Amino acid sequence: MTPESHFPAGTDDPTLGPPPGCPAHGLGPGGLRRLYGPEAEDLGALYEKLRAEHGAVAPVLLHNDVPIWVVLGHGENLHMVSNPSHYARDSRLWTAVQDGTAGADHPLAPHIAWQPICSHAEGDEHLRLRGAVTGAMSTIDFRSLRRYINRSTQRLVNQFCELGTADLVGQFSEHLPMAVLCEILGMPEDYNDRMVHATRDLLKGTETAIASNEYVMNVLTQHTLRRRAEPEEDFTSHLINHPARLTDDEVAQHLRLVLLAAYEATANLIANVLRMVLTDPRFRAQLNGGQMTVPEAVEQSLWDEPPFSAVLGYFAKQDTELGGRRIRKGDGLLFGIAPGNVDPRVRPDLAANMQGNRSHLAFGGGPHECPGQDIGRAIADVGVDALLLRLPDVELDCSEHELRWRSSMSSRHLVELPVRFQPKAPQDERPTVPGVPRQRPNWQVTTESPATAAPAQQPVAPQPAPAPEPAGRLGAWQRFLRWWRGY
Repeated sequence: MTPESHFPAGTDDPTLGPPPGCPAHGLGPGGLRRLYGPEAEDLGALYEKLRAEHGAVAPVLLHNDVPIWVVLGHGENLHMVSNPSHYARDSRLWTAVQDGTAGADHPLAPHIAWQPICSHAEGDEHLRLRGAVTGAMSTIDFRSLRRYINRSTQRLVNQFCELGTADLVGQFSEHLPMAVLCEILGMPEDYNDRMVHATRDLLKGTETAIASNEYVMNVLTQHTLRRRAEPEEDFTSHLINHPARLTDDEVAQHLRLVLLAAYEATANLIANVLRMVLTDPRFRAQLNGGQMTVPEAVEQSLWDEPPFSAVLGYFAKQDTELGGRRIRKGDGLLFGIAPGNVDPRVRPDLAANMQGNRSHLAFGGGPHECPGQDIGRAIADVGVDALLLRLPDVELDCSEHELRWRSSMSSRHLVELPVRFQPKAPQDERPTVPGVPRQRPNWQVTTESPATAAPAQQPVAPQPAPAPEPAGRLGAWQRFLRWWRGY
C-alpha cells in the first residue's frame, strides 16, 4: 500500500502529523486509525468510524503500523474474494512481506506466513489441493454425522446435568466441535482436554502458542503416518488416497487447516447462538413458538456475530480499483466479514430478521469459500437443538453486561456463558457408537442435500427422546424432525 493514498492532505511526509492537543493524536502515521491498541478494543465501533470517514474501503494500520486496506462494504468484499485474477491469498505478493515490515517477527506472522495449503494456493496447485479436501469431504454421510453429534451432545450434557449449573463455553461449545472433528478425521482417541486447550492456545497467540502448535502438529503427523500404513473409512484416509497424491506433510498441514478453521468457527458459532437464545427474549420466543428453527437461528447468528470477524488477507496482483479506492499491485487487504455483514446498503435495519437469507460473508466466497461450512452448520444445528431439548429451562446465570469477550482482529470469543437449570438425570448413552463419518465409496461430489443423504447401511437404534410422546400422536412433520435431529 502506498503512502499517497493514506494522507488526506495529499502529502507523503509522515512527519507532518496533527498539532499538539489535536483529537487526532494517538493515530498512526498519516492520521490512519490502528486496528490494534486502545481504539481497537471495540472493533465494531471502529469499523463504523472508518465507514463514515472513508466509505466501503478504508486505509488502516496493523501491528507495527504496517499499512493495509480493510474492506467494509458487502459488495466490495464479494467482488474481492470472487476475482482471483485481481486478488490472491498468497502473502508473498504483499509489499510489506517483501520489504520485511511484515516479516517473521511481526506479531501477526502466524496469520501472514504463506503455507503450502489450498487456502494460500492459486491456479492449478489450488485446484489440486482443494480438490483433495473437497473430495474427502464429499464422502461424509451427514445423517450418520448428525447422529454422532447428538450422541456427543448427550455425553457432554451428562457431565453437568445433575449439577444444575454449567459454563456452556468451557463445558460445551469448546468441546463439542473437537469431539466431532476428531471423529471425522478418524482420531477419536486423540480427543481430550489437552487437544482442546492446545488448539485454543495456539489460536490466541500466547507465549505458549508455539509449543501448543507443535503438540497439535505432532498428533496430526502421527495420525497421518498411521493412516498411510493402515487406511480406514475416514476423512484422513480418503485425503491420503485421493488421486491428487498429497505428501504426508501436505496431508498433515491440511488436517491442521480443517481442524483449526472448523473448530474455532464452530466453537464461536455455538456460543454465539446460545448467547442469543439466553439473552434475547424475542429470539427464544420464536424458537419456542415454532416461528424459527435452530438452523434459522444459526443463520441469523452468522449475520449478527460471524465466527471470524475478519480474515488476513487478500493481496493485489495488479493495479486495480475497489470501492472508489486506487489499489496498487502488492497492497494487502483485510476481508471484512463483520463490517460487511452490517453494511447499511444491504442491511438498513439491523433489527430485521434475516431468515432464509444466506448471503452473509461468514464462510467467505469465490475460490476460497470455506469447504467445510456444512460440517460447522451441522454441529451447531444439532448440538444447540439437542442441548435445548435436554435443558428446556436453561437460563443465563449472570447479568448480560457481565459477559466477557476475548477479542482480536480476526474473532470475538465469548469467555464464559454461565447458566442454571433444574438438575436433570443423565441419559443413558448408546452401548455402541459406530465410526463417523460413514463414507461413500467413490470420489464423486454429491449434489444431494445433507437432509436427503443416503442412510447408513447398518442403522443405529434411535436415541430415547427426553419426553416420549404417546404412540400414534406423531405426524409426518414430527417424524421428519426426529429423523433430522438423529433420534
